[in-house]
Amino acid sequence: MINVGLVGYGLAGSVFHAPLIGSVPELRLSKVVTSRRDQIAKDLPGVVAVPNIADVLGDPYIDLVVIASPSANHFEHTTAALQTGKHVVVDKPFAIKAQEADELIALAESQGLILTVFQNRRWDGDYLTVRDAIEQGWLGKVFHYEVHFDRFRPQIKAGWREEPKPGSGILYDLGAHLIDQSLNLFGMPKAVTADIITQRAAARVEDYFHLLLDYGVLRVILHSATLVPHPGPRLTVHGDGGSFLKYGLDGQEDALKQGLRPGERQWGTDQPEYYGELTPAGGTTRKVETLRGSYEKYYELLAACLLTGTPPPVDPHDSRNGLIVIEAAQRSAAERRTIEINV
Repeated sequence: MINVGLVGYGLAGSVFHAPLIGSVPELRLSKVVTSRRDQIAKDLPGVVAVPNIADVLGDPYIDLVVIASPSANHFEHTTAALQTGKHVVVDKPFAIKAQEADELIALAESQGLILTVFQNRRWDGDYLTVRDAIEQGWLGKVFHYEVHFDRFRPQIKAGWREEPKPGSGILYDLGAHLIDQSLNLFGMPKAVTADIITQRAAARVEDYFHLLLDYGVLRVILHSATLVPHPGPRLTVHGDGGSFLKYGLDGQEDALKQGLRPGERQWGTDQPEYYGELTPAGGTTRKVETLRGSYEKYYELLAACLLTGTPPPVDPHDSRNGLIVIEAAQRSAAERRTIEINV
């Protein structure tokens, strides 16, 4: 049994981490750092709510600390957890700067500890499906990969993500997911060209981005906006062997918000009307059933890592590379030019 301490009980902590940790028998959530004592008593009977991170880091029975605090605190909280000998999961974005990520990776290695980043959308059903289509060779050589994370949120939601602080804004929030998926598929790009702006009148942080990643003859487009009443395709992929299009977002986040949990019959499934369409070059279009999404897989792999020594679910170097792309995108948007990436 691995005893877990959770730092933060906002959206990430309450909707994602606590339920997913609870779905893995080898993990036991022991303490949560939060002021929401009544909510913890209601949601997580038997779990202790504590007022500050020191109450978790000073507990010798806690093996793993999950950092689900605001992005600006990730570096400080992860450093403190590693220094006290705890294995660490840090929510995306890993840190604010790639240099901070390098420091955290070096600290974990020097301490002989596991450090991994919660990139849960590697287990989105749509991403698993398009990755499988590419790996199966159904699309041939891929020349165009485009993914959108569009929403209609004209009103500004309360919370730190909408406040002008380090790590806030749509690029660190949703961009960290799309960049990680792209890097997981294709590796690091040669260059980045980015447009990052604020569109909503009352917004104080960026709420739109459009990234073009240069992979030679392959072009990857990553796009997200908050003023899209009727979103277009979620995924558009073209290769010399065929095309794949898919509409609709993965439903696991909404399912978790509704109280559904991994293991239930419909968990991770997609609605047939949102199945992707595969059109072979010169052939007939057919529907492709969406592979089952599985956010719980992250914590299952982490438990195996801690108990048996298998690799962590996400290599922290991958998320560090994602920060390099984010920094290049920010520079590109600010300077209105393409930024080459040299790693």
